[in-house]
Amino acid sequence: MAIAAAITRRAMRKLVAGASLLALLGIVLPTVARSETQSGTSHPHVYLMRGLLNIFSLGMDQLAAQIGQKGIDASVYNHTVADTVVAKIVQAYRGGDRGPYILVGHSLGADAVMTMAQQLNLQGVPVALVVPFDGTNSYTAPGNVACVLNLTQRKYAYMQAGAGFRGKLSNVDVSSDTTIDHFTIDKSPRLQAEAMSSILQAARGQSCRPGASGPVVAKPKEPLSPKLASPVKETLPATSASSTSTKSTPSTEGSRRGTEG
Repeated sequence: MAIAAAITRRAMRKLVAGASLLALLGIVLPTVARSETQSGTSHPHVYLMRGLLNIFSLGMDQLAAQIGQKGIDASVYNHTVADTVVAKIVQAYRGGDRGPYILVGHSLGADAVMTMAQQLNLQGVPVALVVPFDGTNSYTAPGNVACVLNLTQRKYAYMQAGAGFRGKLSNVDVSSDTTIDHFTIDKSPRLQAEAMSSILQAARGQSCRPGASGPVVAKPKEPLSPKLASPVKETLPATSASSTSTKSTPSTEGSRRGTEG
């Protein structure tokens, strides 16, 4: 016991001497940033939601692997457990983890991330970015969301700004690209690269900071194919010099084009 105590005292003296030397040299050791509640660190989380049966949305798994390689936490779920994922995010946020939180989904998973964002809005949880891949319907972006990047080949599935939305909303229409359909859109290298660029910027705080900008609703980046054009005029007049809005025609389950997955 005496020998052990002597060793411990010598070790402590060395630590104290080392700390004193660092102080004299003006060297400050890095510390881990803590959340406001001191219960843990805040770091980006990306939640990816698959569509039907977990077999038609494997692009979500591909994206998760790419995101993980960048050192960012990414988890993949089926759209049927969306409520459970929302509860997990709320618990983390209330525990002090401020994210940022990013939601990505394909097909029914795309629908899920939009409704998840709405549920998180009711819980007061900010969402940095939502990326739906070819959702099956149109949804509104709530006020807690900073950015929406909607990748779609369905005109009726454009996303719209909801009450209190103050972020950036982009509907990227790829219906003119004949190489992309509902079952390949999430696996398109081009669209995955576009999604990854937005995800990484949001995760690093370089863009999509909730509450950091005014509302911007961008026009579709790609024109619709003439054969898919609706006889109803879809583009509303701009409400201001810096804001435009795209309105999609409401649809029902019976009017959906193509097979849902």
